[in-house]
Parts: sequence; C-alpha cells; structure tokens
Amino acid sequence: MGRLRAKCDYEDLRNARILENKERLASLGLKKAVTELRSIISSAKSARIHARKCHNTLSRISLPLRRSDRLKQISPVSTPVRCQISFRRSDRLKRKLVLDSNEVEGEVVNRPANAPLVKISNSEHWTSPDASARRCNSKGRGGVYDPVFGICCHFCRQKKLCGEEDCRRCGDFDMDEPCIGKTDCSVCHSTNGVFCRACLKVRYGEEMEEVIKNKKWMCPHCVEEKGINSYWICNSSLCLKKRKMAPTGLAIYRARKMGYESVAHLLMDELKRADLRNR
Repeated sequence: MGRLRAKCDYEDLRNARILENKERLASLGLKKAVTELRSIISSAKSARIHARKCHNTLSRISLPLRRSDRLKQISPVSTPVRCQISFRRSDRLKRKLVLDSNEVEGEVVNRPANAPLVKISNSEHWTSPDASARRCNSKGRGGVYDPVFGICCHFCRQKKLCGEEDCRRCGDFDMDEPCIGKTDCSVCHSTNGVFCRACLKVRYGEEMEEVIKNKKWMCPHCVEEKGINSYWICNSSLCLKKRKMAPTGLAIYRARKMGYESVAHLLMDELKRADLRNR
C-alpha cells in the first residue's frame, strides 16, 4: 500500500513539473519561434526545388550543352575519319602467317600440316647462335619456342622448333621442307594430326621414325572416324573435354605401372570395359 502511495506522489510531481515547463516556454515565446523557423525552412526548400525545375526546363529548351575543349575541336565532318584508322595488328599477323591452304600469286597451294607456309623472308627472321644451339637439347619437343616458325603440337600445344638435327625447316628455316619432328596425317592433313615426338610416344605409344616411314599414317581422329581400331581416341585435353571427359593429366605413370604401352592404350581398355558394363 505504501509503495502504491509513493508511485502516485511521483506521478503528481511529474505532471506538475511538465505544466511548469510549458508555462515557462510559453512566456519565453520559444514555441512561436520554432514555428516561424520551420516555415522559413520549408519555403526555402520549395524555392530551391522550383528554381532547379526552371533551370532544367530552360537548359533543355534554349541553352547549349556543355562540351569539353577536346570535343569542341572535333567537327562533325571529321568524325568519319575514324573509319580510316588502321587497326592494331600483332607482329605475327603482320608477317602473314598462313596455315594449311595458302594462296601464292593467285594460286592455292595445299601444304601438309607439318609444313605451313610463312610469307616472310629469311632475312626478317633469325635466331641467335645460343638459341640455335639449344634447339636440339630436347629431341622430344625441341628446346626453342618460336611463335613464327614453330609448329604447334595438338597435345602439348608447344609451338617449338623441333629438336631433330637434320630438320631443314627448323634448322635452316626452309619453308619448302616439312618439319620431320612433327607428324602429318595422310588423310586429314590438319592440325589435329600434328604431334611432337614426345607426345606421340607417351600418349599414343608410337615412334616418330615409324610414322615417317609409314606414308599412310593416320591420326587418332581419322582412325576413330573410319572405325579402324575400336575405342582408339585422341586423349588430348581439348578432345576429352569435347567428349565430356576429364583430362587425364600425367597418366603415363599410371599406365606404365599397370602394364600399358601408352595413355591411349589405357583409355582404350577403360572405354571397352565401360561399354561391356553398360550392355
């Protein structure tokens, strides 16, 4: 009961203090001043909005658009000159590197994939003595990268000069000679049949000397297309991705450990077993 009485006394004191403060504010005239300030602020804000609308309307109707000094110097007549500006070209495109079918003096010359024609004179391209010495350091793929004369392997995609000592194309830059360190399919003569010595051995179990002697050698793509060897496929990462298969990576160690001659033989056996399971 005493606690309830104390609460009522507190409420009475609080209400009395509120009334006293209101009377004091009214005597000082603060309420009127606040009302006047709010009206001034609202009128100024509406005036700014009105001025902005009027400025936008006038600028759209009569005022010229603001232009930078650079744009003022460009006349509308000179604008089509942009079409006459030549596009930037890389050094490789400037040298007119032409693969497969090449047009020479109006005639189309079909060349094998391991002997693409490069329209460039020998004086415009040369290698240093150190690079020439390093070319044969790696007989498998070659030791010197050359974006102009190097022929890209379909599997490793290394555009290197081959490491064969008697290759006149990579050693002397003789464009009329094929690269003996890269294969060429007797059927398609395309880049799909270009392999270096190392990839040919590791990925497909074939020797470069045997391929050179076999004038009817076919790349894995043509072998599969003609159905000569069942389940024999190209195991490059590009071709495996097209088949929705994961690239094998360094599968040669696993293949040799399991007794297979190459990665292609391992995949051929795996595809054969998978086909038998699905039947």
